[in-house]
Amino acid sequence: MSYLEEFSDYLSNEKGASQNTIMSYMRDVGKFEKYWDANVSGGLEDVTSDDIAEYGRHLFSEGKNISSVNRMVASLKCFYNFLVSRNVIAKNPAKAVATEKLEKKLPSILTNKEVDMLLAAPECNNAKGFRDRAMLELLYATGIRVTELINLDINDLNAELGMIKCRSGGKERMIPLYPAAVHALMEYTTKARGLMIADLNENALFVNVAGERMTRQGFWKIIKFYQTKAGITKDITPHTLRHSFAVHLLENGADLESIREMMGHADISSTQVYTKVVAHELKTVYNKFHPRA
Repeated sequence: MSYLEEFSDYLSNEKGASQNTIMSYMRDVGKFEKYWDANVSGGLEDVTSDDIAEYGRHLFSEGKNISSVNRMVASLKCFYNFLVSRNVIAKNPAKAVATEKLEKKLPSILTNKEVDMLLAAPECNNAKGFRDRAMLELLYATGIRVTELINLDINDLNAELGMIKCRSGGKERMIPLYPAAVHALMEYTTKARGLMIADLNENALFVNVAGERMTRQGFWKIIKFYQTKAGITKDITPHTLRHSFAVHLLENGADLESIREMMGHADISSTQVYTKVVAHELKTVYNKFHPRA
């Protein structure tokens, strides 16, 4: 039985919670589990206070209001109290998270130099190097989510048009690719993918060393490896490249609606958070370089 199944029994049998309360808690914790699986390697018992705070900021960046984030933290506090009661963990990581402070922290992004360092880190001297370079270039070129990245099929790439087809939530969107990303993808598909796939009928664009579709946890390990290899001290997750994609487009004059469409945001409010990042960056430059600042 999984932690979530045990948690549901705990709420029902030991806490006497109503069905609506149980459904609400299970929905919140279930969403957090999906986020954790998509971005981090480890189990729910490995979560820290910083991880929960980062998730809260992620929800704000997706357009959630403070009441929704407060409810999420309350649900996680209850869940981790349950794990403490079962001696799975020693202390509740959600207990120290103050939700009113989460909204003030903007999404972390990479500088242009850090992006260059990260994308240059894979060495294309074997199949794995070609694959890793292509994955990192594609993630920064498109800003897609890691789940969308690993769900790509070989036929979703149209190198001739310089486009990738991405699917999420039953919807499809076409996203353009810059030339270096197309080049990296072509090198991978022509020089490396055929050596890596376990089955000639494999549809996955990106496969692991076993020749099967790449997993979220597998990609998380890849990006952490190249963060270290590139000598970047800033903590990087797949979402960091998604944030960087949006902010760098805005800084270079792209409009919010185009960015919203490429990122697959349902509402423009989810995209507008990046204007705050750009404004913050401009203010930082102003304060550093204006002679009277």
